Amino acid sequence: MRLSQLEAALVISVQAGLAAALAWSIGHDVLGNPSPIFAPSAAVGTIVASLGQRAHRTIELLLGVGLGIATTDFLLAFLGTGFWQTGFIVGCAILATLVLFGRSGAAVGQAGGTAVLLAALAPAQTDLEWPRIVEAMVGGGVGLVVVALLVPLNPMRILDRDAAPIFRCLAGQLREVSAALTDGDQQRAVRALDTLRGMGPDLDRMHQALSGAEEVVSLAPARWLRRQDVERFARATVHLERVIEHSRGVARRSAMALQYHEPIPAELPASVGRLADAVELLRREHRAGRPTEKTRHAVRDAAYRAARARARGVDEFGDAVVTQLRTAASDLLRATGCDPTSANQEIRRATQSGENSVRAAGRQESQL
Repeated sequence: MRLSQLEAALVISVQAGLAAALAWSIGHDVLGNPSPIFAPSAAVGTIVASLGQRAHRTIELLLGVGLGIATTDFLLAFLGTGFWQTGFIVGCAILATLVLFGRSGAAVGQAGGTAVLLAALAPAQTDLEWPRIVEAMVGGGVGLVVVALLVPLNPMRILDRDAAPIFRCLAGQLREVSAALTDGDQQRAVRALDTLRGMGPDLDRMHQALSGAEEVVSLAPARWLRRQDVERFARATVHLERVIEHSRGVARRSAMALQYHEPIPAELPASVGRLADAVELLRREHRAGRPTEKTRHAVRDAAYRAARARARGVDEFGDAVVTQLRTAASDLLRATGCDPTSANQEIRRATQSGENSVRAAGRQESQL
């Protein structure tokens, strides 16, 4: 994980340095500015924006510059220059930006910075408005070109880096629930439930990474071939969140079954363990771009074992665990690309097979 984070940091650092150098060169050699500050500043501002928001950040930069210029020019004509005028003009520029665009850091920063620049330098230097706008446009454009054409990130690495903790946590806590059912440890199941409930920040980071990956495959021609992989990951994410929710139900009802000392057939913890296997396999097969047949096999096996547990005899909360397992298994199949009808049919077949196997074994024993 740390190596992956270091790699992303290095790429962004290279992007920022390259964008700043190119923007300075254009501002100096093409626009004829002996000290081009605004172009590299805007380029770096675009690069360091959050993944998935770089195009949006560039638009905010330009809007902030324009609003800062408009506010400053209007107020300078009436107030003149001075220390209190500068403070008043900057406050008005930021207030106008907040009212119009909300808490947009890029727009507010650029509006305030532009207001400071124009108010402070107006007595000594005129006609700063047009160079400020042009350089902001150049810098934002250079930043987008660098991230889209010259040094684009690998979208699947972005996704895998931020999705890995989710898959790892989900599979790990399902194994904790399985161990709790095996050992009769109710508190262990409760701790697993608490951990599953605390996955919100990891899910938020994954959504941000998905937004960034979608931006990369939209802007960077070199990454267009990965567009289908990103779309497949996005579809899987929807169902993965449902699996997490059902897994919380599995942990909750497992804890209740243990609290009331309900019978726990051996197949029930085994089923939870196989669901954990399926979660890990899904990540591996998605990351490698391979067919998800191993994941589907593990999911079907989880449903098969859950049905065997129910057929052997469970009480109220144990039966609820089986129901949640079946629902989670269906959503996990849909995360592999199955349509809802096919996923439900596969789970039904696995369930029927599991129940039939217990009945057949019971008939053989009765005959003996």
